[in-house]
Amino acid sequence: MTLKILLFYVAIITVLLTVLVGVFNKKEKINWLRTFLQNYCGALFIFSGWVKAVDPLGTAYKMEQYFAEFEATFSETWLSFISPMFPWFSEHAITFSVVMIIFEIVLGIMLLLGVKPKFTSWAFLILVIFFTFLTGFTYLTGYVGDGVNFFEFSKWGDWVETSMKVTDCGCFGDFLKLKPKVSFFKDVALLFPAFYFLFTTKSSNYYNNPIQRAAMIAVAVLAGLAIIWSNEKDYAIGLGALIATLGLVGSQFLGKNGGILGSIIVLTIYCFSNFFWNIPTTDFRPFRVGTDIRAQKQLEEDAENAVEIIAYRATNKADGKVVEVPYNQYLKEFKKYPKEEWKLEQIKTEPTIERSKISDFDISNAMGESVTEDILANPNYTFMIVAYKIKHESATGQKTITERIPIEIDTVYTPDTGELIRIDTTFKEQTKTVNQEVFNFPASYTMPWTTVVNPVLEAAEKAGIKSFAVTAYADPAMIDDFRHETQSAYPFYSADDILLKTIVRSNPGIVLLKDGKIVEKWHYKHLPSFENISGDYIK
Repeated sequence: MTLKILLFYVAIITVLLTVLVGVFNKKEKINWLRTFLQNYCGALFIFSGWVKAVDPLGTAYKMEQYFAEFEATFSETWLSFISPMFPWFSEHAITFSVVMIIFEIVLGIMLLLGVKPKFTSWAFLILVIFFTFLTGFTYLTGYVGDGVNFFEFSKWGDWVETSMKVTDCGCFGDFLKLKPKVSFFKDVALLFPAFYFLFTTKSSNYYNNPIQRAAMIAVAVLAGLAIIWSNEKDYAIGLGALIATLGLVGSQFLGKNGGILGSIIVLTIYCFSNFFWNIPTTDFRPFRVGTDIRAQKQLEEDAENAVEIIAYRATNKADGKVVEVPYNQYLKEFKKYPKEEWKLEQIKTEPTIERSKISDFDISNAMGESVTEDILANPNYTFMIVAYKIKHESATGQKTITERIPIEIDTVYTPDTGELIRIDTTFKEQTKTVNQEVFNFPASYTMPWTTVVNPVLEAAEKAGIKSFAVTAYADPAMIDDFRHETQSAYPFYSADDILLKTIVRSNPGIVLLKDGKIVEKWHYKHLPSFENISGDYIK
């Protein structure tokens, strides 16, 4: 799925809806341009909101990245007084995510129905400006080099992709990844209809004719089903069209306000079902069920290794002059571009297989040694418990430890070396209190481990199936304390937290692996008993 194909699908639905307006409004004067744009923007917002509603945690994680970057950016400016509010926003990112998603979808429904045109026009403009600010920040940070603040415009240089602070805006969740430049200009384009709606609010149509509303419901449903059947892989587009019918149905039987209220209620429940009660109903991420992580990782690595350097882009550190030198020429003239004076950037061919988060699948043990290959090459079934963050609080406190102290000492003479070797023959245990960091784990977090996850893994262990846990890089002492707190007998490994968030939207989440393939994934609240897992998935 590409942006062009998506916009084409939306355009087809828009044309059908706009034609219906003309069929049922022969006696009324219609502003065809506004009607078309209203239907188009409404359908687009419903879809973009829907693919985020499928995975609200993904949007929340993306917002956490933005808030962290905003905090760092504003803290170095005269606006530093607003910087402390971003950590608070980050703590409530999931609430922000759900509210924004519901608002986006409901706003799309209101555009389709022509409900409250003045409020809808202003709300649409504000939301588009907000999105433009986010995508603009994402794209424009490509001009900001290391050690330069975003607001130091005079120090901006050439656009470099690796300089971007947030590499993806998340406009369409994980369903469709857009280049930051494309996302930014998409939102800039939406500003034109947004301002146009403000000046044409009197031309907005609310469909009072019940037959017309019923016809529009039928078009939305049929369009969604047609897209599902024509391209099953991208069926979320169809679901996006179907959710549009929620507001239309509500308006048909409850009036326009009843339809909007019904949409909000149902969407709120749906969003919560995709992160609080269960993992997303549709998985657009690379670690979906059935994925062969080992094979895909190898393909992506091979494609990346096959990339060729075609040129070097050299930027003079003194005057900012940029020179692009073909690779063969650079090999002959590289002495002309010493690294002390020039910043060098390789220009490469595009890999034949696009890199995904699977390339970052790297897990290490407590010693920092990679255990990735051992995990992916294991031909047996294995449970991987994913916890991107072990929730805890820490403080310096007193802890009682027990030491063994020798009380009887003997020596033995060794003729070969002529030395006396000390032998401790008798010990006593002595307890003492020391000051060290103490970790406390909330019961609300440890309970899923002790009452849900570990009983299943203990049963699996008895059946000969091993388990391991992976958490973000953290204090080994904290991880060890957590293992003892939850009585987790399996090993704990470490990996990048963003990788773990991508694998499964649950903390903890459970993944069943075999020979590097994902057999199944579960939210801990929906983890079956081992007997059921064994009967359904282990062959």
